[in-house]
Amino acid sequence: MMDLHSLILVPSQEMSSVKHPWAYVETQVLDFVWCTSAAFSEYILALAIHGPHVTLKSLLISKNYLLAMVCSLIEYLVEIYFFPELKEYWYISNLGLAMVVIGEIIRKLAIITAGQAFTHLIKISHEEHHKLVTHGVYRFVRHPGYCGFFIWSIGTQIMLCNPISTVVFAFVVWQFFSQRIPYEEYFLRQFFGSRYEEYAVGLPSGIPFVK
Repeated sequence: MMDLHSLILVPSQEMSSVKHPWAYVETQVLDFVWCTSAAFSEYILALAIHGPHVTLKSLLISKNYLLAMVCSLIEYLVEIYFFPELKEYWYISNLGLAMVVIGEIIRKLAIITAGQAFTHLIKISHEEHHKLVTHGVYRFVRHPGYCGFFIWSIGTQIMLCNPISTVVFAFVVWQFFSQRIPYEEYFLRQFFGSRYEEYAVGLPSGIPFVK
């Protein structure tokens, strides 16, 4: 089996000229590990911050999300069988891997920085532990957690060289956050008033084309 380090990070002339079926499998396995470890680590992190009240439901792992992941796997398998040359662009896979790592780091920093103020479900009533977080990664974008997830989710599909799923994931995730952010910020303005208004002025949301 080809060494994983040479597969993902070190391109070679041999790889570009010889089709290596194990290369496809190793890339798929690495992507799957990133997906599962991200969800599992976020669950553990949520437990550490919020305690036993956290459930898998609170992580927003919906049926639509699972369906999207299944569809992306189907696309990968179909394309690897009929169009294996689409999966040989190591530089595209490396770009996706970089996006996955960067997105994961941004999201985890957002969760850790916000602490108990970070919740997966939008709160519509102000609770005692709620606070306006403006430091750390929140100095650069209003919703770094969403920004990280957006980058991460698209990166998983670029890493697999899935052209269809890349476009679909980008559109679906963007649409989700384009609706969620205004709804969430309505309550943030209710909770924090002018403090949130001053914080939000001139600061991007973290999602392209979402004010």
